[in-house]
Amino acid sequence: MENTAPAADPAAAFDRDPTDGIVATARAPVTFRYYDLVMAGFVTILLLSNIIGAAKLTYVNVPFWPQGWWPAPDGTFIYGAGILFFPLGYVIGDVLTEIYGFARARRVIWVGTAAMLFLAFMSYVVTALPAFDGWECAASGFGGERPLTSSADPAITGGAICQTTYESVFGSTWRIVVASITAFWAGEFVNSFVLAKMKVWTKGRALWSRTIGSTFFGQAVDSLIFYPVAFLGIWTTDAVITVMITNWALKVAWEAALTPVTYVVVNRLKKAEGVDLYDIDTDFSPFATSGKTAD
Repeated sequence: MENTAPAADPAAAFDRDPTDGIVATARAPVTFRYYDLVMAGFVTILLLSNIIGAAKLTYVNVPFWPQGWWPAPDGTFIYGAGILFFPLGYVIGDVLTEIYGFARARRVIWVGTAAMLFLAFMSYVVTALPAFDGWECAASGFGGERPLTSSADPAITGGAICQTTYESVFGSTWRIVVASITAFWAGEFVNSFVLAKMKVWTKGRALWSRTIGSTFFGQAVDSLIFYPVAFLGIWTTDAVITVMITNWALKVAWEAALTPVTYVVVNRLKKAEGVDLYDIDTDFSPFATSGKTAD
């Protein structure tokens, strides 16, 4: 039987420094040292951003902003607090695709989606459970003098006050739940796809161009889905467009500002894993079960 030599690695030509201990390859190793840790970090930031950050609106005053200019005529920019931390998920998403390739990033995106679905289910069940009248919390004053944000009416039990507060934080309408999960799923896959393609196009050079470029498109898809689905018809159309564009621009700017951090993490992980993976013959379908295209 005739022996056939293995085909040359199509990414070998991208290896600019054969002595640095990092092998440019289109063939992912069976195991990685830190993949599970990066996945855990990604899902943790995703869930905490949705639990803690999504419920609060905040603002920043920009004194040098021209008076009357859109989108902040008085120089006050209003944004969701989650925007400060949620883009860290995109940074880790970039690291996942850059280091571990699209196939493993795809798996993490599905894990994150499943985690968000469980979060939505658990939030619905817990908020729907009846509140015990004797339940005391910060909003009810812990059985003592009630805060100004609470009700002074003694006929209203602590449990009723705490339930209302709990629902305001953890309760979401079906529109927001659907918008959040769908926007995350679509935005992350676009982000990963663009980065993987740009890495091959640039032959691994100019990391900043693909981290910022992928976020530009990924966050655009995320925002274009989330805000109209969640708030169109509830907010005015002008408000939806303003918040959508403002949050998209802030997320991209935040990603750009974090570029030095991304460089440090990527460089250290590449050295630790010993490979520089390129998605040359990858199946980019979100629903594929294998990493490579069919022969």
